[in-house]
Amino acid sequence: MQVSKRIVAVLIAMLLVVSLAGCGNSGASSDGKVNLTFQIWDVAQKEGMEAICAAYTEKNPNVTIEVQVTSWNEYWTKLEAAATSGKMPDIFWMHTNELLKYADNGMLADCTDIIEADKFSEISLSNVSGSDGTYYGVPKDKDTVGLVYNKEMFDAAGVAYPTEDWTWDDLVSASEKIYEATGKYGYMAYADDQLGYWNFVYQAGGYILNEDKTQAGFTQPATMEAMKFYIGLQSNDWCPDQNYFAETAPGTAFFSEKGAMFLEGNWNILPELQNYPDMVGKWDVAVLPKCPNPASGDGRAAISNGLCYATGAQNPNLEVVKDVLKFFGSEKGQRIQGESGAAIPAYQGLEETWVSCFEEYPVNVQCFIDMFDYSVQSVNNASRPEWKSKVSDELLKIYSGQVDLETGLSNMQTIVDEASAS
Repeated sequence: MQVSKRIVAVLIAMLLVVSLAGCGNSGASSDGKVNLTFQIWDVAQKEGMEAICAAYTEKNPNVTIEVQVTSWNEYWTKLEAAATSGKMPDIFWMHTNELLKYADNGMLADCTDIIEADKFSEISLSNVSGSDGTYYGVPKDKDTVGLVYNKEMFDAAGVAYPTEDWTWDDLVSASEKIYEATGKYGYMAYADDQLGYWNFVYQAGGYILNEDKTQAGFTQPATMEAMKFYIGLQSNDWCPDQNYFAETAPGTAFFSEKGAMFLEGNWNILPELQNYPDMVGKWDVAVLPKCPNPASGDGRAAISNGLCYATGAQNPNLEVVKDVLKFFGSEKGQRIQGESGAAIPAYQGLEETWVSCFEEYPVNVQCFIDMFDYSVQSVNNASRPEWKSKVSDELLKIYSGQVDLETGLSNMQTIVDEASAS
């Protein structure tokens, strides 16, 4: 008899809950001190996270919080192993890619009672919601995607810098002129989702998942038109193919001055300014170009995501940890995060704290904030871990010519639909 993946997941969850119930991670010491661990994956944000922790422990001297940094790939391997052994960190970042897996399997604590829900956007609240609608974390930050461009290359080609009125047609025209004038790539159309085609699909009035997240939209006419446009950019001399990106990331190419434009997330802007000081002043950021003929809407969309702070459901320090998380999600805690430059606070009204960190740099980071007005939540459902890599593999088959566009998109539709139905 074949056992469904959903039943297996439930059985695993039951085992994990049992194992977690009898185990702890840090705990209170004999002198009444509570020593907590806080796991993150971005070293660039360590200082900001330590600043928030320091603000809490200053008012609560019986608590210590150690911020630990682990690389992205190792982070999830270690967290899964820790969940299995009952030794999860007291506090950890949770990504929307993984949240449903952990939340729906009973591994995350309910944080509904410590969230000021009216202070966060619908997207931020959705980013911490399990399939049952419960909040399994406290919103940490929010992000959007902008068009990074090389001003010197635009100047050399006699092309005006991108504006909020730019369309896909302007993107193509500028790329052609820049390539003709400089021999450099124009727009570098990377086969990514949040930093690539997802934005174009939603601008065109298409979708990757329907509203109830049960079916894909790859065979919808608007989605197909957007994918035809985005994938077709590679056929131009001014756009590298995906073989190029297998060796060189778009950001690497851009800051090596080999290309004029690429999509970038706001979370990378400050590190890039710091890591490439010789490039400061040569580049800027603009809002995403819009679809000139959308099937619905005004042609504007930008994919938005956001992390949350979470803790294990069976954490022996749960009462103390939830108090810490409540502070992390408060106006004061979120303000400290923004002012550190770590990330845009999820707390509404504090976006400018992050913007202010860029006053010494000639870069228009305000554009990221402006796009929240029409941002779209990063595509996600409980089966995403199963279909995401398969969809990416199929997309590369379209790019390489192994399958035609219609066949490939149909295959992508089937991959998502079958995974979502299991």
